[in-house]
Amino acid sequence: MLFGSSGIRRKFDQTLVDTALKVGAALATQSSDCIVGMDTRTTSPLLVHLVVSGIMGNGGTAHISGIVPTPTVAFNTRSAQAGCMITASHNPEEYNGLKLFNPDGSSFTLAQQAEMEVLLQTPHWSDWQHQGSAQSLDAISPHKNAILDLINIKKGISVVIDCGNGAGCTLTPSLLSEAGARTTCINCDTSGHFGRPSEPLKEHLGHVGDMVKKTESACAVVHDGDADRMMAFDGKGRYIDGDHLLMLFSKYLNAGKVVTTSDTSMIIEDIAEVRRTPVGDSYVSEELLKWGDFGGEPSGAWIFPRISLCPDGPYAAAIFCEIASEWDVATELDAMPRYPILRESFPCKNARDIVISLGASSPTDGIRVADDEGWYLIRASGTEPKIRITAEGKSLQKAKEMLSSGHDKIRQGKTALM
Repeated sequence: MLFGSSGIRRKFDQTLVDTALKVGAALATQSSDCIVGMDTRTTSPLLVHLVVSGIMGNGGTAHISGIVPTPTVAFNTRSAQAGCMITASHNPEEYNGLKLFNPDGSSFTLAQQAEMEVLLQTPHWSDWQHQGSAQSLDAISPHKNAILDLINIKKGISVVIDCGNGAGCTLTPSLLSEAGARTTCINCDTSGHFGRPSEPLKEHLGHVGDMVKKTESACAVVHDGDADRMMAFDGKGRYIDGDHLLMLFSKYLNAGKVVTTSDTSMIIEDIAEVRRTPVGDSYVSEELLKWGDFGGEPSGAWIFPRISLCPDGPYAAAIFCEIASEWDVATELDAMPRYPILRESFPCKNARDIVISLGASSPTDGIRVADDEGWYLIRASGTEPKIRITAEGKSLQKAKEMLSSGHDKIRQGKTALM
């Protein structure tokens, strides 16, 4: 399978180069009009040229938007038939990949991915009389204007922004500034090299909390490499974990029906009706096609159906600043329930085989074991050779017990493969 839990992603190599050309041609088979964007990685321009060549070579029209966030490509796909973003999201710089979108902003469904994998097995080229074309596209302005129409930052709050030298640099700083916020920017140039690890984890962002305190800002927002993710800090300089950020958004938006993933905390069920999907934003967006007011996962992917079915980091950043302009975010967070949740991941070359041996129908979906007081989830990463394990309990002792049970289960799987 080429597709993981969020598009096609791998270390940059000849296989990825060949795949990009084939994907462009396959896209044009069914979608003659395609939006194409890229993140800031040094390998992204080459892959864009290859995708565009494939589209043109099969008679399609490519609308090239340059460096833009993934949700910007997804938003603009409403004016085309398909969208393609060149990105490896939060992965290190040596990775790259492709994400494919429908006109409603949703990622290609599992059925569409399977169809695409079949199409990639056969060359798709038009003759010399039916070659396609390429043209440039301003994708930022429509997306920015749509967000500005939907938000209302009620006072000129100060906000720290860390875009991680990713694609969010081209939108979020100007968006928040135009919305009325006073901004302090960190890692907000498109250098092609990340000033910090791209995944917006707490351990990668210690400098942000310090900057919030130093500038006396109301909050901070941070992105990954393609800005489909957004994580945040409160006015005390505290990192907000994804489970509580999900709860904060749900409460502020009065979202009674929330779609989230199998690794999300039980706390969301205290305030909303919940449907859970396997881990991966494409699963969340696919479920939101059928049900729900809002969706997301604790990794920082927040999906707001009123703008798009793609995780939208810049829009999430704007909504969070709106919340911070109306509420004391720190007070709101301190009042929320808090169950201990433990997350671990470790490199494992045969991660997928081990998880399948445990009884999972899909290695990236994994297996979830629960009782009345807690649960654990074991799954293979969809983007890296790793096993991920998440455990939660209504007490720390219960969470540790569930995590230990998960480790025992993994050892059983390794033994079974020996």
